[in-house]
Amino acid sequence: MLVGTILFLSSELMFFGGLFAAYFTLRAQTHPWPPPGVSLEVPPVAAATMLLVLSSFTMRAGIAGLRRGSLPSMRRWVWVSFALGAAFVALQLFDYSRLDFRVSTNAYGTIFYSMTGFHALHVIVGLLLMLLVLGRAAQGAYANGEHAGAEAVGYYWHFVDAVWIGLFATIYLIR
Repeated sequence: MLVGTILFLSSELMFFGGLFAAYFTLRAQTHPWPPPGVSLEVPPVAAATMLLVLSSFTMRAGIAGLRRGSLPSMRRWVWVSFALGAAFVALQLFDYSRLDFRVSTNAYGTIFYSMTGFHALHVIVGLLLMLLVLGRAAQGAYANGEHAGAEAVGYYWHFVDAVWIGLFATIYLIR
């Protein structure tokens, strides 16, 4: 399970690496960057970022509870992680609704929505995986101490968080 998780996350790293490479290539070729008419508000996205980062800590607490054999603790913390991740997606959609450019506006719009949209898709997959972990817990799957699947979901969630930190820094801070 661990080797498979590492291989999968490595392929995801290459995928997002390609998106970052495209972003920096476009940035080097386009002046000014971002183009006129692009206005990003950092504070609301920074707040959403804090929710996502916090969700990594709560997911870690859930996996720690599972390792201790405390299914109630695991369930509680994974639900908190789920709520924080769902709030992040909701805030990202709200941010999209307020932007004054679209995916087809210019190259910046295309790469912005590609990077943030694919990340949002990965967050949604992580949320579905959390529901899977919770469902398996309800069926007694972790009662025997075998929790590699739940830990793999935790690794995936931490990866998604780390990618967002890179995206946030690149798109909203470095600009």
